[in-house]
Amino acid sequence: MAQSISPLFDLTGRTALVTGGAKGLGLAMARGLAEHGAPIVLADIDDETGRAAAEELAAATGVSVSYRHLDVTDQAMVERVVAEIDEEAGGIEILLNNAGRTIHHPLEDGDGEKWRAVMSLNLDGVYHVLSAVGRKMLERGRGSIINTGSMSGIIANIPQTQASYNASKAAVHNLTRSAALEWAERGVRVNAIAPGYMRTELTRGFYEAGGPQIDQWNLMTPMGRPGEPEELAGAAVYLAADASSFVTGSILSIDGGYTAA
Repeated sequence: MAQSISPLFDLTGRTALVTGGAKGLGLAMARGLAEHGAPIVLADIDDETGRAAAEELAAATGVSVSYRHLDVTDQAMVERVVAEIDEEAGGIEILLNNAGRTIHHPLEDGDGEKWRAVMSLNLDGVYHVLSAVGRKMLERGRGSIINTGSMSGIIANIPQTQASYNASKAAVHNLTRSAALEWAERGVRVNAIAPGYMRTELTRGFYEAGGPQIDQWNLMTPMGRPGEPEELAGAAVYLAADASSFVTGSILSIDGGYTAA
């Protein structure tokens, strides 16, 4: 017997564009959307991984999943690719604006190249896609945008030196609020998810090796452990679906209680 989906969480036919979707948090959240019926377009710069992820996700969920190369730091490319996807899909109704990175570097190093590398992806890239997709959604009078923020936009992490990342994510949070207020009466909702420490492909070995820094992070997290990427999927589905129809401008922390402590 096919499993039914509550109308509150049914995303059938609502195309979702997921940036940074080839792996990690983006792919985990895309899977959640697909499992609730949303056709998915994964966008990334890692083409080989992205194409393989799209094939696997389509086979696993039975919904349409495609892959597009997209460098979100290139505004002209964003405008072109978003227009193409929007036309092909008959409208992008969900945006999971997820592409991002971190570089650890002390502030006193004065390394503007590292600073810009983080800001150009985490902030400029989010703005480029938000603006391009938001414009299409406003034309239709509906849509849900979910930006990936971070608990690092709420607190400053220790002991790692990542001021550029923290600043970029704080900016994403306020960009989210600003867009939500500008578009609140025009049918487009804008929210953000703020993950805490997560065990991804990139960090799994780090966590498994353990050590003082992992012990410190777990101690500072009331639930005593890192999150798993799949634990973000429910929030993504909720913010994309009609269940959150009166929710806009919110920053939803998913951090095991870290920012509540």
